[in-house]
Amino acid sequence: MFRKLTRRFFFKSTLAISALAPPLTSTTQTYKSPAMAKTSPSSESIKAFRGSFLDCVADPFYVSQAESIRFIPDGLLVLKDGKVEAFGDFSTISGKYSGVPITDYSGFLITPGFIDTHIHYPQTEMIAAYGEQLLDWLNKYTFPTERQFQDKSYAQRIASFFLDELVKNGTTTALVFAAVFPESVDAFFEEAERRNLRMIAGKVMMNRNAPEYLLDTAKSSYEDSKRLIKKWHKKGRLLYAVTPRFAITSTDEQLQLAGKLLQEFPDVYMHTHLSENKDEVAFVKKLFPDSQDYLAVYEKAGLAGSRSIFAHGIYLSDSEFERLSKANCACAFCPTSNLFLGSGLFNLAKAKSTTTPVKVGLGTDVGGGTSFSLLQTANEAYKVAQLQRQKLSSFKALFLATLGGAKALSLEDKIGNFDVGKEADFVVLNPLATPLLKLRNKELSPAKSTLEQVSDQLFALFILGDSQVVHATHVMGTLAYTKNG
Repeated sequence: MFRKLTRRFFFKSTLAISALAPPLTSTTQTYKSPAMAKTSPSSESIKAFRGSFLDCVADPFYVSQAESIRFIPDGLLVLKDGKVEAFGDFSTISGKYSGVPITDYSGFLITPGFIDTHIHYPQTEMIAAYGEQLLDWLNKYTFPTERQFQDKSYAQRIASFFLDELVKNGTTTALVFAAVFPESVDAFFEEAERRNLRMIAGKVMMNRNAPEYLLDTAKSSYEDSKRLIKKWHKKGRLLYAVTPRFAITSTDEQLQLAGKLLQEFPDVYMHTHLSENKDEVAFVKKLFPDSQDYLAVYEKAGLAGSRSIFAHGIYLSDSEFERLSKANCACAFCPTSNLFLGSGLFNLAKAKSTTTPVKVGLGTDVGGGTSFSLLQTANEAYKVAQLQRQKLSSFKALFLATLGGAKALSLEDKIGNFDVGKEADFVVLNPLATPLLKLRNKELSPAKSTLEQVSDQLFALFILGDSQVVHATHVMGTLAYTKNG
């Protein structure tokens, strides 16, 4: 029975850096120091990358630009076994690594890999579905599409396309909704494991207010999720998220069993939706009349903790912001989706306030979201802020897409910037990728730029860029995508 819901080289000499447009290709060379040490590390275990590096070392929403932003115009990133072994100015550290192959990305801007804190892989093929707001959109487009993911071979094909699309856009980590079917989770994790990606995903739990063909039960959702956790959580770089779709599609019993999973496996994640749409909020109030607000529904089930990520959070009360902050929960800011579905404007300033700070990352929320690109997502985030007389600088946007996303996912010890010891996921951006960007960014190489000029170039990349500006994406230091094929 269907119960309808009422929602982007040439080898540069060591003496000069071109101030012209970036070269079209990158090359790998072996740098030979004038003072080669007999104890130089083996090139078989260590490799290095040269270019202009930009990352965040602290939160620019709370500390100064000087304290939060690290820009190295001519830097060297040295990797061992896919992790950062050394990082700094080329002239300072290159002599220590003679004989090590160096891939030279001079003329490009290298940032940490982007982190998407909320996205649905089964909705890939229904992106840009016309005309509805959340609840009707789910009924008309989402649920019929997700039905196909009971077929593992189908799920595998879409998962492969989805992950390739993420990497093409510079995204190296994502928090992902699968479908209600366990096969959809197995297919996704198998494809992610092949690519050595750090991915978090989970089986959707939903036992009411959806078509019968998508419903599980409270017991089956618990048992299936438990089996999937044991199979996939911490396998390689993979992590699991307990994933009730949202309060509307789960009974109290199912939410309580989701909470039980978090008690039994305290290092897994909890991923769901919260306060996305006015009709949704009203429906939750009707379904859970004894809860003071939407967040309380999850709190009562033990689902609000430091590893809980709530997508959207548009209509949160002051009390809910306070409680999210106190519990160290995270919100995924999904501007392209919120605008496309007419849901509303996320109050970023409130979430990043000093009184009730909430961890925030950017989410594309494909397929309600309209782009896999976190550059385009930051574009729309800037506009959402503007509409509320708030400002989102290029460096703050970079934080949300990298270190901020890592913090939201409690992964800042592993990813998010170029600190020594972290996993080396990074994206190589071409600030002059298109004729318009060449004009806008004045054909100035990042290596010849000041920090303020890089801020301006980066802002142009966020507003005008998408996958076209991604020259290459590296996963644990290994080339996973290059625009040159």
